[in-house]
Amino acid sequence: MAKILLIETATAVCSVALSVDGKIRFLKEEIGLNLHASNLTLFIEDVVSKSDLKFSDLDAVAVSKGPGSYTGLRIGVSTAKGLCYALEKPLIAVETLEMMAAGFKIQNPDYQGLICPMIDARRMEVYTSVYDSNLNLLQPTSAKIIDENSFAEFQSENTITFLGDGAAKCADSLKNQNALFSDLSFNSAANMHLLAEKAYNDNKFEDVAYFEPFYLKDFVLTQPKKKV
Repeated sequence: MAKILLIETATAVCSVALSVDGKIRFLKEEIGLNLHASNLTLFIEDVVSKSDLKFSDLDAVAVSKGPGSYTGLRIGVSTAKGLCYALEKPLIAVETLEMMAAGFKIQNPDYQGLICPMIDARRMEVYTSVYDSNLNLLQPTSAKIIDENSFAEFQSENTITFLGDGAAKCADSLKNQNALFSDLSFNSAANMHLLAEKAYNDNKFEDVAYFEPFYLKDFVLTQPKKKV
């Protein structure tokens, strides 16, 4: 039985879960700004202690690799790498948008349309991709500025569900008889377990020393405006 610690910090959600043999046993998460630095290690300690396991009992650590918040991803990945290095355990990276699509499918197992997870990237831009109902990737992850023509090639013949914290702001631009919108974000470590278990069984691990988050866009530091 694989015991995998799951970490998700790509958005405003700070989420930690423990998966045992592909099933979630414990979950601790909170939504809010600037929570990751102060809460992540506390959540990890709490989840592991409630499981009656020692850190050395873990078989792997899985982390949501992005895209998403630069700061959140940096904290999540550096914490996961630190644990793997100290415990000599393998590191698993889960693509954040695929995790969101998987979470939607877990909650809607009979759904046969397309799935379009979206992460807010400010203004009318989102990080997004498109999956079919079997989680096959139809459109690779990209940063998109959304308008009325976005995803037209998919909406013409398919039902497509938009989800995540970037979907609500795009609803007016994407109005279509085949467009559905979910109010849920699905940014939760609880949605990583099947993807992480598959990666573990396939021995699909990252190089702990060199692995970096999938930021998608370079971090831009802006100077505050001077007061007049």
